[in-house]
Amino acid sequence: MRAQPSLTEGSIPRALAVFSLPILLGNVLQSINGSVNSVWVGKWLGAAAFAAVGNSNVVMFLLFGVIFGLSMATTIMVAQSVGRKDTAEAKRVVGTSATFFLGISLGMALAGAAATHALLGALSTPPDALAPALAYMRIIFLALPFMGGLFFVMAVLRGAGDSRTPFRYLALSVGLDIVLNPLFIFGLGPLPRLGIAGSALATLIAQAISLCALLLHLYRAHHPLCIHRRELGLLAVDWSLVRVLLVKGVPMGLQLFVVSSSMLALTKLVNRFGSEEMAAFNAALQLWNYVQMPALAIAAAVSSMAAQNVGAGRWDRVARVARTGVLYNVMSGGALIGLIYAANRAALALFLPSHGAAIDIAVHLNVIVLWSFILFGISIVLFGVVRATGAVVAPLVMLMIALWGARVTFAYLMVDRWHADAIWWSFPLGSLVSVTLAAAYYRFGDWRHARMSAHPSAPAAAAAVGDSPG
Repeated sequence: MRAQPSLTEGSIPRALAVFSLPILLGNVLQSINGSVNSVWVGKWLGAAAFAAVGNSNVVMFLLFGVIFGLSMATTIMVAQSVGRKDTAEAKRVVGTSATFFLGISLGMALAGAAATHALLGALSTPPDALAPALAYMRIIFLALPFMGGLFFVMAVLRGAGDSRTPFRYLALSVGLDIVLNPLFIFGLGPLPRLGIAGSALATLIAQAISLCALLLHLYRAHHPLCIHRRELGLLAVDWSLVRVLLVKGVPMGLQLFVVSSSMLALTKLVNRFGSEEMAAFNAALQLWNYVQMPALAIAAAVSSMAAQNVGAGRWDRVARVARTGVLYNVMSGGALIGLIYAANRAALALFLPSHGAAIDIAVHLNVIVLWSFILFGISIVLFGVVRATGAVVAPLVMLMIALWGARVTFAYLMVDRWHADAIWWSFPLGSLVSVTLAAAYYRFGDWRHARMSAHPSAPAAAAAVGDSPG
């Protein structure tokens, strides 16, 4: 197998661009996949089926918070080991993580399938959506081990410095899902018409095929982190490593919960003002999701790059990774935001009638909110750098302060005086608090002395203070 370019040598701007682009494209593909599948279900199966998928996705998002956190911990541990050129330690991490991931995924799948009815009841699922939601969720839970497995293998590869291979097999999964959805929903030839259950079955098959194809590729290519028959002992669970996965992974997973729960709190507040404001908010959210994609991709990339350089002891490069990541976020996010500002009404008209109160509200709130995602993106990138050493609790606390302590609190306190504008202005306030805290922690915090690995030979991260993201 052709060796992956080292993230501890060479041009940082070029390496970060090459490494982050496949992650960004993967995020875009997943969003397109979700949109296409939503069209099939919502347009052709009706409101009840669409509501069923929405309720199911709430549950799956919470479960994927766990998988995301554990996979990010695995990425960082593998990346630090690769940076130290300690392949044996990297494979030890892969072995334990693979077994633990499989156990967690199977456990969530079995528990979820058994508790599907209770979960949907807890969400107050509408009666007409209950039956399709049950059919959909039971199959989606069966798909969870394949989804988690694919997520895990891609996390390992990114930690090893490879973002292209994960993108190829993510693209395969998305392509299969898009093609199979209408076939199983409506039936074709010998395939039965399965309705909403067919959408879940398409996802299961797409994830399973992509995972198996990726594993087959890695073994055929003799990837250095593949575990072979003589190394099966590495699959035995090392509980010291599991402890690190949980202690470091759970706070990273909770960051997703903080973001989603704060948005739910604001959504509840928007609902007070009626359907026009809610329609405007939902339309703006569609654009905001794409605006934030570059920052999320860059943050994932800088985590892997910084972690490899932490393992290699190249702290000068860690500082340059941070500066380059912040610069790329400002450039890419600023370009997207500039385009939307230039065509604000036309962009929103993709989701709303081109005339009416809703689009006027959406144009107004975009003017207030959009620019602030550059600031929030900077904080996300800096969080990506500091978590590369294992400093994961501080970013979680700062995110809670910015989103719940500032954004949500301000909106609820000021809503009676400023009405809906209180909600819109809460976004810039939360972003300003977030970037201020992130920059201060990057500059003055003790994240450089955090420790990720459970291996006794892995030194605690240490570096001279004074690095600046600017």
